[in-house]
Amino acid sequence: MGGKNGPVGARSALGYAKTLTILALGAVLLAGSLPAAAQSQRITPQSREQISLSFAPVVRQTTPAVVNIYTKKRVREQAALSPLLNDPFFRQFFGDRLPQGQTRERVQNSLGSGVILRPDGLIVTNFHVIKDADEISVVLSDRREFDAKMLRSDERVDLAVLKIDAGREQLPTLPLIDSDQLQVGDLVLAIGNPFGVGQTVTQGIVSALARTNAGITDYNFFIQTDAAINPGNSGGALVTMDGRLAGINTAIYSRSGGSIGIGFAIPANMVRTVLSDDAARNGKIVRAWFGGSGQPVTPEVAASLGLPRPAGVLIAEVHPDSPAEQAGIRSGDVITAINGNEVPDPEALRFRIATLPIGETATFTVMRRGQPITTAAKLIAPPETPKREATVLKGQQPLAGATVANLSPALVEELGIPGPSRGVILLDIAARSPAARVGFQQGDVLQQVNNTPIASVTDAVAALGRGQSWRISIKRGDEVLTDTFSQR
Repeated sequence: MGGKNGPVGARSALGYAKTLTILALGAVLLAGSLPAAAQSQRITPQSREQISLSFAPVVRQTTPAVVNIYTKKRVREQAALSPLLNDPFFRQFFGDRLPQGQTRERVQNSLGSGVILRPDGLIVTNFHVIKDADEISVVLSDRREFDAKMLRSDERVDLAVLKIDAGREQLPTLPLIDSDQLQVGDLVLAIGNPFGVGQTVTQGIVSALARTNAGITDYNFFIQTDAAINPGNSGGALVTMDGRLAGINTAIYSRSGGSIGIGFAIPANMVRTVLSDDAARNGKIVRAWFGGSGQPVTPEVAASLGLPRPAGVLIAEVHPDSPAEQAGIRSGDVITAINGNEVPDPEALRFRIATLPIGETATFTVMRRGQPITTAAKLIAPPETPKREATVLKGQQPLAGATVANLSPALVEELGIPGPSRGVILLDIAARSPAARVGFQQGDVLQQVNNTPIASVTDAVAALGRGQSWRISIKRGDEVLTDTFSQR
């Protein structure tokens, strides 16, 4: 699996392509020839006339709202005078003293897709489509071209909001669905610009929902489809049969770079949060905070807690004064649903909280000692308590050159890191500093110095300023590492 700006497996991009089957065509839209009672149900084709139905009406309705996006990025690079000067063998002796060639500038071009969601020209696309772009151009389905500016972005969910100025014209849009209403097997269309060949429509079904192990973004919760996805379709539309936006196409699983029928889209409910003006602060998205964290419920854990099946999130930590604490949730509880939507694992819990507006009251279904209870909490923005107090450590001690800060819910959200929202984190490590030389890393959380717990930057400065020998414990990922250092 790959990162959010690369492929899942081989290449990030989108596009949907699948040969239409008779069954898929027959199960489609346009219920005009179906009995009224059947229109509210998902059914298979009942007659030859139904099999001959076409996707054309929904395609005509939706494609004008899908745009092509072209970006330009200026890259400065230095050319070596000779290929030998880039050889590691020479550089280990001469290092940076080797002469360099002239600096030159070149332009990188990339392409993707986007979806118009408001008639005044508000467009949503993938963040990786426009990341670091110097120029962004949007081409409508009628071939008109506009310059675009980025209003806000959220790299953690791989979404960005763009704006074009079409004057007083009301542009075509796609309405958002409640993506929680999708069902596996629903027919969907994918619209985008694969390989830059021009706007293309492909078809498939919803293969799975709530995929949380794709490893694409920080909020892993995707619609999976069997429609083909290819470079250039990133940011394009995944459309339902009634012409609404189910999700933004984002990535594929592939070993070769081509589609093998496993594609992923960001659900419309996540797209809705990025569009919200209430959630945007200084061009960034601020999400609701719950204040509880935990681990998946394994079969062993489920058996020990008397649960009927291994599902939910076993709460390990509840932050003081958080919505979780106010709701009465405590360590050892198992959260199984939020607002009636199942929460199978911690990724799903994070997604459910992230798609709720700040200030909304959420209802939690909790298993406690084998019994279900229901409680509620008003979600808030993550507070920056305590203040971060970023400080560069100095002096003759092993962490000199490290920039440390007090962890808070706001800083944890900003950095996109899992784990505790209290303690002291290493924000940065200066190159060739003592902290870098002894192996400390950005993101390490300082636990103890000489067996003294470190709860704040003030604690860290005081503890490191004493003595000539230091026994330091840090938390790195799921591990706690301890080592002893002394002055020479």
